[in-house]
Amino acid sequence: WYSRAVGRPSVGVQAPARVIWEVLADLDAWSEWNPLYTQAVGRIAIGDTLVLTLNLPGESPETIRPVITDWTPANLLHWKLSLAGGLVRSVRYLEIDELAEASCIFANGEIMGGLLGRYVAKRMGRKMYRGFTAMGKALKVRAEARWRAQGGNPTSAS
Repeated sequence: WYSRAVGRPSVGVQAPARVIWEVLADLDAWSEWNPLYTQAVGRIAIGDTLVLTLNLPGESPETIRPVITDWTPANLLHWKLSLAGGLVRSVRYLEIDELAEASCIFANGEIMGGLLGRYVAKRMGRKMYRGFTAMGKALKVRAEARWRAQGGNPTSAS
């Protein structure tokens, strides 16, 4: 029932996957760096519900309650969301691909489905893509700063 992918912006991050994961896993700190999800409450565990404030560019902030479907430390976080009585369903993914010890690619996007999923993806796709891109860039800044604070050197990593 998933029919349309919305973006997959990716960004290179000069930090180890574990450092990127530390930033992602610290939900309480998302409000300090994440322009897309300006508030996050919950814990990362399969089946648990997060409470997120979604702040898409050009839209009013909205509270969403996705359910975590998969996670692997230093690798990925996936959640699903059902809206409008199940007429819109989505799977959101945040993924870290390690290229070298201190060099990774962070990619994120969403796959929309349900009876109205195609419509929502078409109508909101550009805003969602801009939000995913902004989140990736902000994560890069945060993770690289954390890596420097831990004694790493993002500018010389391969």
